[in-house]
Amino acid sequence: MKRRLLLLAWLGLFSATAVLATDKSLLNLDREGVAIQGCDPVAYFVLKAPVKGKPEFTSEFHGAKYRFHSARNKEAFDADPAKYEPRFGGYCAFGVSKGRLVEIDVNAFQIVDGRLLLQYSPSVLDQFNQDVTGNLKKAETRWPKLVERKGQ
Repeated sequence: MKRRLLLLAWLGLFSATAVLATDKSLLNLDREGVAIQGCDPVAYFVLKAPVKGKPEFTSEFHGAKYRFHSARNKEAFDADPAKYEPRFGGYCAFGVSKGRLVEIDVNAFQIVDGRLLLQYSPSVLDQFNQDVTGNLKKAETRWPKLVERKGQ
């Protein structure tokens, strides 16, 4: 009986730890909690360029504040925020593929499989593109471990 209770207690602790671990997030934000250095995430999809957002057009999603250039872009984001949210918490996708958190250059970006990927620099973007599928697969594999280790 004691063994069974001990086993159940251990399983309960393990389950609680697993649940807590999945609740962590890891976001590349400024001191005010703003993502993508204040650039409008919708603009990357619509205008194919980074455009600074305005504080009067702000939305929050998954603990990050996103700024938008126009009310129209804010409305598009609010309707489907997961579509526009940058992958890998807004960190450099190539850095994540190497198991590291690296800052980004808002001009070094691409849309892959409908997701916004940001990179450290245009030259890093070129390196990433030498094997987009392989590098993206590595990043997807390493991202949960980074979130577990460094997330909050």
